[in-house]
Amino acid sequence: MGTSWGHLNINVSDLGRSIEFYERLGFSMMIEAIPHLGLSLNEEATLTDALCVAYGLPIGTRALGCILQLDHGLPKLDLTQYVLPDAAEPLVAGALGCERLCLAVRDLPAEIDRLERAGVTFVGGAASGALDLAQVAVCLDPDGTRIELIQLDLRRFVELGYA
Repeated sequence: MGTSWGHLNINVSDLGRSIEFYERLGFSMMIEAIPHLGLSLNEEATLTDALCVAYGLPIGTRALGCILQLDHGLPKLDLTQYVLPDAAEPLVAGALGCERLCLAVRDLPAEIDRLERAGVTFVGGAASGALDLAQVAVCLDPDGTRIELIQLDLRRFVELGYA
């Protein structure tokens, strides 16, 4: 009983452009669709009325979608492109709700270098976390969703009694 990881959903304005971005971060295509929503990568579909109500969307909303994965584990990443006249901006730091996706890396400077060479722009560069427990760097996906890369110093976690 209970819960376990399933997926995270990110709404995007251009599905193809976002797939390319997330593939630069190391994601790969798992399914060229989101079958449980009736969506596919290449052909717009109308969400059921019940799903529109559950997701707070106008009845009749059309969308495209696909499922990406990172290392074949959970959670999966659903990318959804809704066909809506007025999409809201992504949440910003300090807003309520999920405002960033965090990915763990083993070598943050090398990962920043690799991604910058692939055209990814970072916000401000790498920063040290409190108590030297981590180094973080943040980039934005094509629609402004914050993607945090984090390199934890697990020895410091142990030294300070957190692990």
